[in-house]
Amino acid sequence: MSKLTQTEKLSKVFPSYGRFDISLVKGKGSWVWDDEGNKYLDFTSGLAVTSLGHAPEKVGAKLKEQIDTLWHVSNLFHIPGQDKVAQLLTENSCADQVFFCNSGAEANEAAIKLARRYQQKIKRVDRYEVITFEQSFHGRTLATLTATGQQKVKEGFLPLPAGFKTVPLHDLPALEAAIGEHTAAVMLEMVLAEGGVLEVQADFLQAVVELCKQHGLLLIVDEVQTGMGRTGKLFAHQHYGIEPDIFTLAKGVASGFPAGVMLGKGYLREAFSPGSHASTFGGTPLAAAVMSATIETMLEDKLPERAAEMGSYLKGQLTEKLADCSFVLDIRGKGLLIGIECKSAVGDIVLAGQKRGLLFVTAGPNVLRLLPNLYVSKEEIHQAVDIVSELIHTYAEQMDGEANS
Repeated sequence: MSKLTQTEKLSKVFPSYGRFDISLVKGKGSWVWDDEGNKYLDFTSGLAVTSLGHAPEKVGAKLKEQIDTLWHVSNLFHIPGQDKVAQLLTENSCADQVFFCNSGAEANEAAIKLARRYQQKIKRVDRYEVITFEQSFHGRTLATLTATGQQKVKEGFLPLPAGFKTVPLHDLPALEAAIGEHTAAVMLEMVLAEGGVLEVQADFLQAVVELCKQHGLLLIVDEVQTGMGRTGKLFAHQHYGIEPDIFTLAKGVASGFPAGVMLGKGYLREAFSPGSHASTFGGTPLAAAVMSATIETMLEDKLPERAAEMGSYLKGQLTEKLADCSFVLDIRGKGLLIGIECKSAVGDIVLAGQKRGLLFVTAGPNVLRLLPNLYVSKEEIHQAVDIVSELIHTYAEQMDGEANS
Protein backbone atom coordinates (compact mmCIF):
# COMPACT_ATOMS: atom_id res chain seq x y z
CA MET A 1 0.00 0.00 0.00
CA SER A 2 1.37 3.42 -0.97
CA LYS A 3 2.02 5.98 1.77
CA LEU A 4 -0.95 8.26 2.46
CA THR A 5 -0.56 12.00 2.12
CA GLN A 6 -1.51 14.20 5.04
CA THR A 7 -4.68 15.22 3.15
CA GLU A 8 -5.67 11.57 2.72
CA LYS A 9 -5.07 10.63 6.34
CA LEU A 10 -8.27 10.49 8.41
CA SER A 11 -10.28 11.84 5.45
CA LYS A 12 -13.31 9.85 6.65
CA VAL A 13 -13.06 11.23 10.20
CA PHE A 14 -14.89 14.43 11.21
CA PRO A 15 -12.28 17.24 11.21
CA SER A 16 -13.08 18.39 14.74
CA TYR A 17 -9.40 18.42 15.77
CA GLY A 18 -6.75 20.87 14.60
CA ARG A 19 -4.14 18.16 14.13
CA PHE A 20 -0.39 18.61 13.81
CA ASP A 21 1.26 17.16 10.70
CA ILE A 22 2.72 14.22 12.63
CA SER A 23 1.55 10.59 12.78
CA LEU A 24 2.80 8.93 15.97
CA VAL A 25 3.07 5.14 15.91
CA LYS A 26 5.28 4.12 18.84
CA GLY A 27 6.17 5.29 22.33
CA LYS A 28 8.39 4.28 25.23
CA GLY A 29 9.05 6.27 28.38
CA SER A 30 9.51 9.93 27.48
CA TRP A 31 9.92 9.27 23.77
CA VAL A 32 7.64 8.75 20.77
CA TRP A 33 8.29 7.93 17.11
CA ASP A 34 6.34 8.88 14.00
CA ASP A 35 5.59 6.80 10.89
CA GLU A 36 8.73 8.14 9.21
CA GLY A 37 11.03 7.03 12.03
CA ASN A 38 11.54 10.48 13.56
CA LYS A 39 12.03 10.50 17.34
CA TYR A 40 10.52 13.09 19.66
CA LEU A 41 10.95 13.97 23.33
CA ASP A 42 7.36 14.07 24.55
CA PHE A 43 6.49 16.92 26.92
CA THR A 44 2.74 16.57 26.30
CA SER A 45 2.10 13.08 27.79
CA GLY A 46 -1.07 12.88 25.73
CA LEU A 47 -2.25 16.04 27.54
CA ALA A 48 -1.35 14.82 31.03
CA VAL A 49 -2.51 11.24 30.40
CA THR A 50 0.59 9.03 30.11
CA SER A 51 1.95 10.09 33.49
CA LEU A 52 3.96 6.86 33.90
CA GLY A 53 5.51 7.37 30.47
CA HIS A 54 4.53 5.56 27.31
CA ALA A 55 3.85 1.81 27.52
CA PRO A 56 4.72 1.34 31.23
CA GLU A 57 5.71 -2.28 31.73
CA LYS A 58 3.89 -3.00 35.01
CA VAL A 59 0.63 -1.60 33.69
CA GLY A 60 1.05 -3.35 30.36
CA ALA A 61 1.60 -6.69 32.07
CA LYS A 62 -1.63 -6.28 34.09
CA LEU A 63 -3.56 -5.34 30.96
CA LYS A 64 -2.25 -8.34 29.02
CA GLU A 65 -3.13 -10.62 31.92
CA GLN A 66 -6.67 -9.23 32.05
CA ILE A 67 -7.10 -9.48 28.26
CA ASP A 68 -6.66 -13.23 28.56
CA THR A 69 -9.17 -13.41 31.43
CA LEU A 70 -12.24 -11.19 31.02
CA TRP A 71 -12.88 -8.02 29.06
CA HIS A 72 -16.38 -6.81 29.80
CA VAL A 73 -19.44 -7.55 31.89
CA SER A 74 -22.34 -5.27 32.73
CA ASN A 75 -22.30 -3.25 35.93
CA LEU A 76 -25.40 -5.26 36.82
CA PHE A 77 -22.82 -7.77 38.07
CA HIS A 78 -20.16 -7.34 40.72
CA ILE A 79 -16.74 -6.49 39.25
CA PRO A 80 -14.07 -7.29 41.87
CA GLY A 81 -11.46 -5.05 40.26
CA GLN A 82 -13.59 -2.01 41.03
CA ASP A 83 -13.35 -2.72 44.76
CA LYS A 84 -9.56 -2.65 44.54
CA VAL A 85 -9.45 0.66 42.68
CA ALA A 86 -12.03 2.23 44.99
CA GLN A 87 -10.04 1.12 48.02
CA LEU A 88 -6.81 2.57 46.64
CA LEU A 89 -8.45 5.91 45.87
CA THR A 90 -10.42 6.32 49.08
CA GLU A 91 -7.51 5.22 51.29
CA ASN A 92 -5.40 7.98 49.77
CA SER A 93 -7.96 10.78 49.67
CA CYS A 94 -10.76 12.42 51.63
CA ALA A 95 -13.40 10.59 49.55
CA ASP A 96 -15.52 7.67 50.69
CA GLN A 97 -17.37 6.71 47.49
CA VAL A 98 -16.50 6.42 43.79
CA PHE A 99 -18.32 6.20 40.48
CA PHE A 100 -16.51 4.79 37.43
CA CYS A 101 -16.94 6.17 33.92
CA ASN A 102 -14.83 6.65 30.80
CA SER A 103 -13.59 10.24 30.59
CA GLY A 104 -13.14 13.53 32.36
CA ALA A 105 -16.25 15.03 30.81
CA GLU A 106 -18.31 12.07 32.02
CA ALA A 107 -16.79 12.33 35.50
CA ASN A 108 -17.74 16.02 35.61
CA GLU A 109 -21.24 15.21 34.31
CA ALA A 110 -21.58 12.69 37.13
CA ALA A 111 -20.42 15.32 39.64
CA ILE A 112 -23.00 17.83 38.41
CA LYS A 113 -25.76 15.21 38.51
CA LEU A 114 -24.76 14.04 41.99
CA ALA A 115 -24.76 17.62 43.33
CA ARG A 116 -28.22 18.30 41.91
CA ARG A 117 -29.68 15.00 43.04
CA TYR A 118 -28.28 15.32 46.54
CA GLN A 119 -29.83 18.75 46.93
CA GLN A 120 -33.17 17.76 45.42
CA LYS A 121 -33.69 14.17 46.60
CA ILE A 122 -31.81 14.08 49.90
CA LYS A 123 -31.93 17.68 51.15
CA ARG A 124 -35.35 18.27 49.51
CA VAL A 125 -34.50 21.75 48.24
CA ASP A 126 -34.94 23.24 44.77
CA ARG A 127 -31.28 23.65 44.01
CA TYR A 128 -29.71 22.91 40.64
CA GLU A 129 -27.39 25.76 39.62
CA VAL A 130 -23.63 25.23 39.49
CA ILE A 131 -21.27 28.21 39.65
CA THR A 132 -18.01 27.95 37.68
CA PHE A 133 -15.22 30.36 36.73
CA GLU A 134 -13.98 32.18 33.65
CA GLN A 135 -11.12 30.46 31.77
CA SER A 136 -12.03 27.09 33.29
CA PHE A 137 -12.40 23.92 31.22
CA HIS A 138 -14.68 21.07 32.29
CA GLY A 139 -15.41 19.06 29.13
CA ARG A 140 -17.19 18.90 25.79
CA THR A 141 -20.62 17.44 26.61
CA LEU A 142 -23.46 19.95 26.57
CA ALA A 143 -23.49 20.30 30.35
CA THR A 144 -19.72 20.44 30.82
CA LEU A 145 -19.09 22.85 27.94
CA THR A 146 -21.76 25.09 29.48
CA ALA A 147 -19.90 24.83 32.78
CA THR A 148 -16.65 25.71 31.00
CA GLY A 149 -15.68 29.37 31.32
CA GLN A 150 -14.47 29.75 27.73
CA GLN A 151 -16.84 31.04 25.07
CA LYS A 152 -14.98 29.39 22.18
CA VAL A 153 -16.18 25.88 23.13
CA LYS A 154 -19.84 27.00 23.15
CA GLU A 155 -20.14 28.51 19.68
CA GLY A 156 -22.78 26.84 17.53
CA PHE A 157 -24.24 24.69 20.31
CA LEU A 158 -27.15 26.86 21.39
CA PRO A 159 -29.39 26.55 23.29
CA LEU A 160 -27.16 25.61 26.19
CA PRO A 161 -28.59 23.82 29.25
CA ALA A 162 -29.89 26.00 32.05
CA GLY A 163 -28.49 25.87 35.55
CA PHE A 164 -24.98 27.32 35.22
CA LYS A 165 -23.42 30.65 36.17
CA THR A 166 -19.84 31.70 35.41
CA VAL A 167 -17.97 34.40 37.32
CA PRO A 168 -14.42 35.79 37.11
CA LEU A 169 -11.79 33.80 38.98
CA HIS A 170 -10.64 35.41 42.26
CA ASP A 171 -13.58 37.86 42.20
CA LEU A 172 -15.16 37.14 45.58
CA PRO A 173 -17.91 39.81 45.35
CA ALA A 174 -18.99 38.37 41.97
CA LEU A 175 -19.12 34.89 43.45
CA GLU A 176 -21.15 36.06 46.44
CA ALA A 177 -23.57 37.87 44.12
CA ALA A 178 -24.02 34.77 41.97
CA ILE A 179 -25.14 32.60 44.90
CA GLY A 180 -28.91 32.38 45.05
CA GLU A 181 -31.75 30.22 46.29
CA HIS A 182 -31.23 27.70 43.46
CA THR A 183 -27.44 27.34 43.81
CA ALA A 184 -26.41 23.73 44.39
CA ALA A 185 -22.61 23.75 44.03
CA VAL A 186 -19.44 25.61 43.15
CA MET A 187 -17.10 23.86 40.69
CA LEU A 188 -13.47 24.80 40.06
CA GLU A 189 -9.99 23.59 39.16
CA MET A 190 -6.97 24.04 41.43
CA VAL A 191 -4.92 24.93 38.36
CA LEU A 192 -6.81 26.13 35.30
CA ALA A 193 -4.65 24.12 32.91
CA GLU A 194 -6.45 24.79 29.63
CA GLY A 195 -7.12 28.37 30.66
CA GLY A 196 -3.45 29.37 30.91
CA VAL A 197 -2.00 27.30 33.77
CA LEU A 198 -3.51 29.64 36.35
CA GLU A 199 -3.18 28.60 39.99
CA VAL A 200 -6.08 29.26 42.33
CA GLN A 201 -5.08 31.62 45.13
CA ALA A 202 -5.18 29.97 48.55
CA ASP A 203 -7.07 32.79 50.28
CA PHE A 204 -9.73 32.82 47.56
CA LEU A 205 -10.15 29.05 47.78
CA GLN A 206 -10.60 29.25 51.54
CA ALA A 207 -13.27 31.90 50.99
CA VAL A 208 -15.01 29.58 48.52
CA VAL A 209 -14.97 26.78 51.10
CA GLU A 210 -16.49 29.07 53.72
CA LEU A 211 -19.20 30.29 51.34
CA CYS A 212 -20.13 26.71 50.51
CA LYS A 213 -20.47 25.89 54.21
CA GLN A 214 -22.45 29.06 54.89
CA HIS A 215 -24.96 28.48 52.08
CA GLY A 216 -25.15 24.68 52.14
CA LEU A 217 -23.47 24.28 48.75
CA LEU A 218 -21.35 21.38 47.55
CA LEU A 219 -17.76 22.05 46.53
CA ILE A 220 -16.74 20.20 43.36
CA VAL A 221 -13.05 20.13 42.40
CA ASP A 222 -12.21 19.17 38.81
CA GLU A 223 -8.96 17.18 39.06
CA VAL A 224 -9.14 15.72 35.55
CA GLN A 225 -5.81 17.25 34.50
CA THR A 226 -4.31 18.06 37.90
CA GLY A 227 -5.02 14.75 39.63
CA MET A 228 -2.88 11.61 39.97
CA GLY A 229 0.39 13.19 41.03
CA ARG A 230 0.71 15.75 38.26
CA THR A 231 1.06 18.79 40.56
CA GLY A 232 3.27 17.25 43.24
CA LYS A 233 0.46 15.83 45.37
CA LEU A 234 -1.70 12.85 44.49
CA PHE A 235 -4.56 15.34 44.13
CA ALA A 236 -4.00 19.07 43.66
CA HIS A 237 -6.51 20.12 46.33
CA GLN A 238 -4.24 18.47 48.90
CA HIS A 239 -1.84 21.40 48.45
CA TYR A 240 -4.48 23.63 50.04
CA GLY A 241 -5.57 21.42 52.94
CA ILE A 242 -9.23 21.37 51.87
CA GLU A 243 -11.68 18.48 51.52
CA PRO A 244 -14.06 18.87 48.58
CA ASP A 245 -17.45 17.20 48.70
CA ILE A 246 -16.84 15.84 45.21
CA PHE A 247 -13.81 15.64 42.94
CA THR A 248 -13.17 14.13 39.54
CA LEU A 249 -10.34 12.24 37.85
CA ALA A 250 -9.53 10.92 34.38
CA LYS A 251 -6.41 11.52 32.24
CA GLY A 252 -3.60 10.18 34.48
CA VAL A 253 -5.66 7.55 36.28
CA ALA A 254 -5.24 4.76 33.72
CA SER A 255 -2.05 5.41 31.71
CA GLY A 256 -3.93 6.07 28.48
CA PHE A 257 -6.72 3.51 28.81
CA PRO A 258 -10.09 5.33 28.70
CA ALA A 259 -11.22 5.81 32.30
CA GLY A 260 -12.76 8.43 34.54
CA VAL A 261 -13.72 8.52 38.21
CA MET A 262 -16.04 10.74 40.24
CA LEU A 263 -15.35 10.62 43.98
CA GLY A 264 -17.49 11.93 46.81
CA LYS A 265 -18.08 12.06 50.54
CA GLY A 266 -20.04 9.29 52.23
CA TYR A 267 -23.06 11.47 52.97
CA LEU A 268 -23.67 11.68 49.20
CA ARG A 269 -24.03 7.91 48.80
CA GLU A 270 -27.82 7.72 48.93
CA ALA A 271 -28.19 10.39 46.25
CA PHE A 272 -26.93 7.89 43.68
CA SER A 273 -29.40 5.12 44.49
CA PRO A 274 -29.87 2.21 42.03
CA GLY A 275 -30.97 3.44 38.60
CA SER A 276 -30.06 7.08 39.19
CA HIS A 277 -26.88 7.07 37.09
CA ALA A 278 -24.97 4.52 35.00
CA SER A 279 -22.16 3.94 32.51
CA THR A 280 -21.97 0.89 30.22
CA PHE A 281 -18.18 0.89 30.01
CA GLY A 282 -17.41 2.46 33.39
CA GLY A 283 -15.01 0.35 35.47
CA THR A 284 -14.87 -2.68 33.19
CA PRO A 285 -12.49 -5.50 34.20
CA LEU A 286 -9.96 -4.11 31.68
CA ALA A 287 -10.26 -0.54 32.97
CA ALA A 288 -10.10 -1.63 36.60
CA ALA A 289 -6.94 -3.67 35.99
CA VAL A 290 -5.20 -0.72 34.32
CA MET A 291 -6.33 1.78 36.96
CA SER A 292 -5.20 -0.36 39.88
CA ALA A 293 -1.80 -1.02 38.26
CA THR A 294 -1.36 2.69 37.50
CA ILE A 295 -2.29 3.84 41.00
CA GLU A 296 -0.18 1.15 42.71
CA THR A 297 2.84 2.07 40.60
CA MET A 298 2.36 5.75 41.33
CA LEU A 299 2.19 5.15 45.07
CA GLU A 300 5.01 2.58 45.23
CA ASP A 301 7.40 4.78 43.28
CA LYS A 302 6.34 7.95 45.13
CA LEU A 303 5.64 9.72 41.85
CA PRO A 304 3.74 12.69 43.32
CA GLU A 305 6.83 13.50 45.39
CA ARG A 306 9.00 13.03 42.32
CA ALA A 307 6.73 15.35 40.32
CA ALA A 308 7.16 18.03 42.99
CA GLU A 309 10.95 17.68 42.90
CA MET A 310 11.32 17.51 39.13
CA GLY A 311 8.75 20.23 38.59
CA SER A 312 10.71 22.57 40.81
CA TYR A 313 13.86 21.65 38.90
CA LEU A 314 12.19 22.22 35.53
CA LYS A 315 10.80 25.58 36.60
CA GLY A 316 14.19 26.58 37.97
CA GLN A 317 15.97 25.67 34.74
CA LEU A 318 13.43 27.59 32.68
CA THR A 319 13.69 30.62 34.95
CA GLU A 320 17.47 30.61 34.65
CA LYS A 321 17.54 30.19 30.86
CA LEU A 322 14.79 32.74 30.17
CA ALA A 323 15.69 35.37 32.79
CA ASP A 324 17.04 37.74 30.13
CA CYS A 325 14.07 37.36 27.76
CA SER A 326 11.53 40.17 28.07
CA PHE A 327 9.20 38.26 25.73
CA VAL A 328 8.48 35.90 28.66
CA LEU A 329 6.06 37.39 31.17
CA ASP A 330 5.74 34.55 33.68
CA ILE A 331 6.73 30.94 34.39
CA ARG A 332 4.18 29.25 36.62
CA GLY A 333 2.45 26.03 37.60
CA LYS A 334 2.62 23.24 40.13
CA GLY A 335 4.71 20.08 39.86
CA LEU A 336 5.01 18.92 36.26
CA LEU A 337 2.25 21.18 34.95
CA ILE A 338 4.20 24.23 33.81
CA GLY A 339 3.07 27.28 31.86
CA ILE A 340 5.27 29.88 30.17
CA GLU A 341 3.29 33.06 29.52
CA CYS A 342 4.58 35.16 26.64
CA LYS A 343 3.78 38.59 25.20
CA SER A 344 2.06 37.26 22.09
CA ALA A 345 0.76 34.09 20.44
CA VAL A 346 3.10 31.10 20.71
CA GLY A 347 1.65 28.63 18.21
CA ASP A 348 4.66 29.02 15.90
CA ILE A 349 7.00 28.10 18.76
CA VAL A 350 5.13 24.81 19.23
CA LEU A 351 5.54 23.99 15.53
CA ALA A 352 9.23 24.93 15.62
CA GLY A 353 9.67 22.63 18.61
CA GLN A 354 8.31 19.70 16.63
CA LYS A 355 10.95 20.28 13.96
CA ARG A 356 13.56 20.14 16.72
CA GLY A 357 12.18 16.86 18.08
CA LEU A 358 10.32 18.24 21.11
CA LEU A 359 6.55 18.00 21.62
CA PHE A 360 4.71 20.50 23.83
CA VAL A 361 1.42 22.39 23.55
CA THR A 362 -0.27 25.68 24.34
CA ALA A 363 -2.68 26.69 27.11
CA GLY A 364 -4.48 29.52 25.42
CA PRO A 365 -2.93 31.64 22.65
CA ASN A 366 0.11 33.01 24.50
CA VAL A 367 1.03 30.33 27.04
CA LEU A 368 3.29 27.34 26.37
CA ARG A 369 2.40 24.26 28.43
CA LEU A 370 4.92 21.58 29.43
CA LEU A 371 3.55 18.22 30.64
CA PRO A 372 6.33 15.62 30.86
CA ASN A 373 5.68 12.23 32.43
CA LEU A 374 6.35 11.88 36.15
CA TYR A 375 9.44 9.71 35.59
CA VAL A 376 11.11 12.42 33.48
CA SER A 377 14.87 12.60 34.07
CA LYS A 378 17.06 15.65 34.62
CA GLU A 379 18.83 14.87 31.35
CA GLU A 380 15.51 14.95 29.51
CA ILE A 381 14.59 18.20 31.26
CA HIS A 382 17.89 19.74 30.16
CA GLN A 383 17.24 18.68 26.56
CA ALA A 384 13.76 20.16 26.62
CA VAL A 385 14.76 23.40 28.35
CA ASP A 386 17.65 23.99 25.93
CA ILE A 387 15.31 23.63 22.96
CA VAL A 388 12.45 25.69 24.44
CA SER A 389 14.83 28.43 25.56
CA GLU A 390 16.52 28.64 22.17
CA LEU A 391 13.19 28.70 20.34
CA ILE A 392 11.74 31.43 22.57
CA HIS A 393 14.84 33.60 22.29
CA THR A 394 14.89 33.20 18.50
CA TYR A 395 11.20 34.00 18.20
CA ALA A 396 11.53 37.02 20.49
CA GLU A 397 14.40 38.36 18.37
CA GLN A 398 12.32 37.92 15.22
CA MET A 399 9.39 39.76 16.81
CA ASP A 400 11.71 42.60 17.88
CA GLY A 401 13.17 42.77 14.36
CA GLU A 402 9.72 43.01 12.79
CA ALA A 403 8.65 45.68 15.27
CA ASN A 404 11.74 47.78 14.51
CA SER A 405 11.64 47.40 10.73
